[in-house]
Amino acid sequence: MPAVTSGLSQEARTRRARMLLGVFRLAIVVLEIVALVGNFRYVLGFRSFATANFFSYFTIQSAFLAVITLTIAAVFALSAPRDPAWLGILRTCVTVYVVLSGIVFAIIVAESSSHGYRVDVPWSDTLLHFVVPALAVIAWSVDSVLGVNPAVPWSTVGWVLPFPVGWLIYTLIRGADVGWYPYFFLDEAQVGSVVGVVVACTIVLAIFLALTATLVAVNRWLWRTARDRRARPTGSPDPTAARGGSPALRR
Repeated sequence: MPAVTSGLSQEARTRRARMLLGVFRLAIVVLEIVALVGNFRYVLGFRSFATANFFSYFTIQSAFLAVITLTIAAVFALSAPRDPAWLGILRTCVTVYVVLSGIVFAIIVAESSSHGYRVDVPWSDTLLHFVVPALAVIAWSVDSVLGVNPAVPWSTVGWVLPFPVGWLIYTLIRGADVGWYPYFFLDEAQVGSVVGVVVACTIVLAIFLALTATLVAVNRWLWRTARDRRARPTGSPDPTAARGGSPALRR
């Protein structure tokens, strides 16, 4: 009987943790929407502003994906004992998208002076490129630590590419037509040659793959750790407890 009670207690704690995670996911959604609205209002102040250009940024498109994905994930966290396997793949991909958006934006800001222009960073950009990605990583990490969802499969490394590759194709075709590119490294005139654009795109896609592989590896390691923790009989000593509690070691 004590083992059953303990099991129910563990289940209740996990359920509470998932509900809190669901609320946290919704909070990120709200923050992302505030950032999107704020950023749209900010760019309206520029005479060269074009709505189509705004929605062509990878950051903006990945932000909308994050809103949709985190809303779905929040519903599952609040209403179901675990997420479906496909949601783990989607959450990981979207986390990579928003994190890479922040990294690329930081590089652009750092390199802007060497290209003869200045990039201002209003509060909306700070939210979009830095705060929300950090919170998304935290939400993703908490989910991995809980370990109640299926482990993220290695096939996720392949699934991360279709969206950015499709976006690159769209951006390069549209850029050649309208003469505008959302990021300087996609503009042949700014990087010096077509080869420079190809190299930049290859590097970015390689970073997508590397970051995704890292997240999958971390998730699977945390998932195994959580599984082993749950499999340990109630009341059994922690293998490290005896060593940590040894008077000799404490001295």
